[in-house]
Amino acid sequence: MDLNFLISAFSTLFITVDPIGLVPIFIALTYDLAPADRRKVAWISCLIAFAVLALSAVGGKALLEVLGISLDAFRIAGGLFLFYTGFEMLFEMRQPRRQQHADTAIGIDRVKNIAAFPLAIPLMSGPGSITATILLASKTQDDWLNFTGVIATILLVVAITYISFILAEFITRALGEMGRIVVTRLLGLLLGALAVQFIADGIASLAAGG
Repeated sequence: MDLNFLISAFSTLFITVDPIGLVPIFIALTYDLAPADRRKVAWISCLIAFAVLALSAVGGKALLEVLGISLDAFRIAGGLFLFYTGFEMLFEMRQPRRQQHADTAIGIDRVKNIAAFPLAIPLMSGPGSITATILLASKTQDDWLNFTGVIATILLVVAITYISFILAEFITRALGEMGRIVVTRLLGLLLGALAVQFIADGIASLAAGG
């Protein structure tokens, strides 16, 4: 098992899922729920997100093949998308969009839909994290040990998100608004660098193949 690859996989998924950035949204969505209901929302949303990301890892490459899209082309396109996500995080553009999803969920049916929408989809398992998952799974190159590591990494990130939800109020008090902004922007910068690496790998591979 490639330890460097797993560290890179964890970093990428942790940044795209962004458990810390989700904490204020979780609090806003569940502020008037009983503690037991909050835990239930946290558990269901994390379970759904894990299922979506795991299925993306398992079937993403096959879907690309059906559509006739090469992995190198997807690496470049996915890298560009992840770069945009990092740009949003760096300039604090992501949180207002997430808040819009939260407001929509409250308006539709706050209790029934809160776990599935917007927490699980699209906030935890959105386009960014799904793209990152497919890219990471494709880099395992049929190495089942590393692929299992990717699935384990997804589980670890989702577990951290669950713990973040359970400790949401404590994390918010500890970080404060300024602390959250600083962490989000640092993670955005790291995601931008990882995205550039994805793009560079895709271009290099296409050039070598051509």
